[in-house]
Amino acid sequence: MAVLASFDWHFIWAHHSEFLAGLRRTFKVAAIGIAGAFLIGVVLGAIRAHRIPVLSQLAAVYVEVIRNTPILVQIFLFYYGLPEFPGHPIRLQPFTVAWLSVMVWGGAFNTENFRAGFEAVPARYREAGLALGFTRLGTFANVTFPIGARIALPSSINTYISVLKNTSLLTAIGYAELTNTAYSLESVTFRSTEVYATLGVMYLVVVWTLSALIRLVESRLALPEER
Repeated sequence: MAVLASFDWHFIWAHHSEFLAGLRRTFKVAAIGIAGAFLIGVVLGAIRAHRIPVLSQLAAVYVEVIRNTPILVQIFLFYYGLPEFPGHPIRLQPFTVAWLSVMVWGGAFNTENFRAGFEAVPARYREAGLALGFTRLGTFANVTFPIGARIALPSSINTYISVLKNTSLLTAIGYAELTNTAYSLESVTFRSTEVYATLGVMYLVVVWTLSALIRLVESRLALPEER
């Protein structure tokens, strides 16, 4: 009760524009990262599920490297490591590093999500597609992908939510997303309780809302036998 009594609600309203600006930047990075992770997952998941020579092995290396190293290390590598690369330095803007790092991280996890989904499609379905005259690519587009993507939906949803939450780590490179905005505001005002309580509530509301919307989509796209 003492904490609530000393909580300065006016402070939150006075700085709501800063919080909203940080939230918009978080959404922007997360949207690009989620879209990219989806595309990477579908393409590499299909390559791994169909065991395409060389490409499948390269995809496996990518998955193992990304999934077994902390995303913060990957962010540092993109931001601090690439500019020091001997012979061919690559300098990326903070925004580019922001969406690229969460996209690469999410893509690695999504690759395994979709690989498992595509492999779970019964072989007889694919054989039926080929028997109907579809090419291998046509069978994938019309049979394997619609079924496998639905099977992979729950695990891929968890990845998308994690991509959104992992944007908070971008404060390490000074990108002004929501967490960095809150940290900067606290550094100036010294109102730690108000700043970080507001930050936590905003993340809770965003993730809960996103989870509710995704559950709705999941129920609509569920396979008939799972409804």
